[in-house]
Amino acid sequence: MKSTLENLWMPFTANRQFKQTPRMLVSANGLYYTSEDGRTILDGTSGLWCSNAGHCHPHIQEVVSKQLSVLDYAPSFQMGHPAAFALASRLSNYFPTDMNKVFFTNSGSESVETALKIAVSYQKAIGQEKRVHLIGRERGYHGVNFGGISVGGIPPNRDSFGDLLPSVDHIKHTHDISRNAFSRGMPEYGAEYAEDLLRVINLYGAETIAALIIEPVAGSTGVLIPPKGYLERIREICDENGILLIFDEVITGFGRLGVPFAVDYFGVIPDIVTTAKGLTNATVPMGAVICKDFIYDAFMSGAEHLIEFFHGYTYSGNPVACAAAMACLDVYESEQLFSKDPSFTHYWQEMLHSFKGLPYVIDIRNLGFIGAIELEPIEGMPTKRAFSAFIDAFESGLLIRTTGDIIALSPPLPFEKENIDELGTILREVLLRLK
Repeated sequence: MKSTLENLWMPFTANRQFKQTPRMLVSANGLYYTSEDGRTILDGTSGLWCSNAGHCHPHIQEVVSKQLSVLDYAPSFQMGHPAAFALASRLSNYFPTDMNKVFFTNSGSESVETALKIAVSYQKAIGQEKRVHLIGRERGYHGVNFGGISVGGIPPNRDSFGDLLPSVDHIKHTHDISRNAFSRGMPEYGAEYAEDLLRVINLYGAETIAALIIEPVAGSTGVLIPPKGYLERIREICDENGILLIFDEVITGFGRLGVPFAVDYFGVIPDIVTTAKGLTNATVPMGAVICKDFIYDAFMSGAEHLIEFFHGYTYSGNPVACAAAMACLDVYESEQLFSKDPSFTHYWQEMLHSFKGLPYVIDIRNLGFIGAIELEPIEGMPTKRAFSAFIDAFESGLLIRTTGDIIALSPPLPFEKENIDELGTILREVLLRLK
């Protein structure tokens, strides 16, 4: 049967431009893709922030293949299978001792929806029925379902979809080039942006707010790194006002900052964490929401035969996805991918900041194994300069990610210094060709 490009409506893609000059990936191995025309493409973005352990890892392949021959699917409503319970137990070991409850989903978007529903339902369960407001942050990205785009703060993700969830507001983002341009690691200035949460609390009343959801490091909007002291102050304000704090770690989770989670990096413990992407190395769709015990316990009342939380998915805890996640954790642990030598992240940082002074580069920022290069927009044509860099990089053998006029980078964790050098060499040439 003949295949054409016309039938597929591609997500988050300029469909017409792509179908005129397709960029097809046909295989992958380790740190590289292979394009349809046989070129090798260095993966500078872990796919979409998700292939943290590299591509086609043999251990993950073996475990998934074996699981497919044993149990391909089992219902998760009023039923179970051992792998889901084993994975939940193993995941909980990565979190603080009072954070032991895991709810499985199929994506980051579903993890966010689940976390928001848990937060509102929890407040009702403890007699706080008025607490229905959900607070997000400007420039936040929390997936593409209605709850996620409601608490999200990226206008193009929201503008086409009419009325969103009611009872939602946003606090200010922390991006401040005027004071923090070319920061290495966490910016010095901006902890006071946390005080904007008090503005929203004073506007609605603490007694009406269920939860605040933020990305510890905002990823898809262009790698916005929290100022020193910001997350600590956010946690204090939530505690003082009975507001649940949700960390969206769909991007930062599973080693992206050089430790398992942003919870570990910043030492700030939320009440709920959302994950996906690196959980299975993107081999099988899966997400997970991890909650503090007191939240789960609040639901465990009433007659024991009654369902406590009316929420879930057909594929929650799918056996094949569980196998992929267990194998992925094996790889992270055996290859020590969560504990790179500090000299490595320093090497990454210095490569990125070597681009300072190149034409159109107005900011560079980094933390852990994430980086961003912000470009001066072309007047009247926002996003075009970065998109041109994306096309040029692909044609030059490097996959990068762009959002607005920002180049975002998040290579697979097995990267070595020679891979950083290769990425830096290609990207420098791309930046020098910008117009």
